[in-house]
Amino acid sequence: MSDYRPKPITLYDVADRSGVSYQTVSRVINGHPHVSKTTRQRVLQAIAELDYRPNRAAQSLVTRRSFTLGVVTFGAGFYGPLQMVGNVAHAAKTCGYNLLVANINDSLADTVQDAIETFSGKLVDGIIMITPVTSITSAELHASCGDTPFVQIAAPRGANEASVIIDQRYGASLAVQHLIGLGHTQISEISGPLNWFDAAARHEGWRDTLHAAGLQAPPNSSVEGDWTAAGGYAAAIRMLDEGANFTALFVGNDQMALGVLRALREHGLRVPQDVSVVGFDDIPEAAFYEPPLTTIQQDFSTLGRQSVEYLVELIDKPDTLTSGQQRVLYPRFIERHSTAAPR
Repeated sequence: MSDYRPKPITLYDVADRSGVSYQTVSRVINGHPHVSKTTRQRVLQAIAELDYRPNRAAQSLVTRRSFTLGVVTFGAGFYGPLQMVGNVAHAAKTCGYNLLVANINDSLADTVQDAIETFSGKLVDGIIMITPVTSITSAELHASCGDTPFVQIAAPRGANEASVIIDQRYGASLAVQHLIGLGHTQISEISGPLNWFDAAARHEGWRDTLHAAGLQAPPNSSVEGDWTAAGGYAAAIRMLDEGANFTALFVGNDQMALGVLRALREHGLRVPQDVSVVGFDDIPEAAFYEPPLTTIQQDFSTLGRQSVEYLVELIDKPDTLTSGQQRVLYPRFIERHSTAAPR
């Protein structure tokens, strides 16, 4: 019996057959726009004649799929969006997709449009949109993406869009219910920037949970922060200087809570003996704060996986799935040592 095995067809064989460089063959396979129609046809014919199948290249040519996803993200310098991008990348790889990332400095419609256009020559099969602020409308997103399917992360609860979210209002309610259960009746808040969907939902959850318990928010009880430790520190100092009277603080994220702990300490207030503090996110460092921080945990791994799986479903079955469906995940309450009953 012969051990002879045919030599696999290579990119160079296709280049030789079609009379072009191997770089040109690569550009045709990857959908690069700067290839003439005649050259493209010649390369495609050579690929067909040689039955050239490098990884998914032949399949891509037949199905017009690149097995590449795009991600447009705003706020990647903050913990939440950074975790979203990282977990989307991991999920995309697991599903056999490459990933292209466009990080934008604002989420205005023109900026998002420009980011999406950077994908146009690369034949992305779908787009993950991480645009968690109010400055772009649903209609503008649809206009920017055109026929390319997309899934939003960090969209508002109840949005009539293909989206995967973590219920922020529910998480805030868990935090406030915990404080009420300890006996606190004067519960103030340092929110995130309220033009962010998640910050606004957490703020509403704080306010509505107080009202549902028959409690009124104390005077000067809510100050808007900026997601950073420095912003949390400044917001807490402002609240204390204005004479806000509280025994507990719900803080819009764990980074701001770190600044809050310092501000309280500088004012001679002990946590949790004098003031209880609850954060949001459960960043890895939260367990090592002094005291360890009670917080709300978001499952960014599941968020990334479900968003990619949802997008792949829309790519595979564009005519059978309802594009306006929102999928909702729920956060978990994590109790540590920064909360206690009021004295």
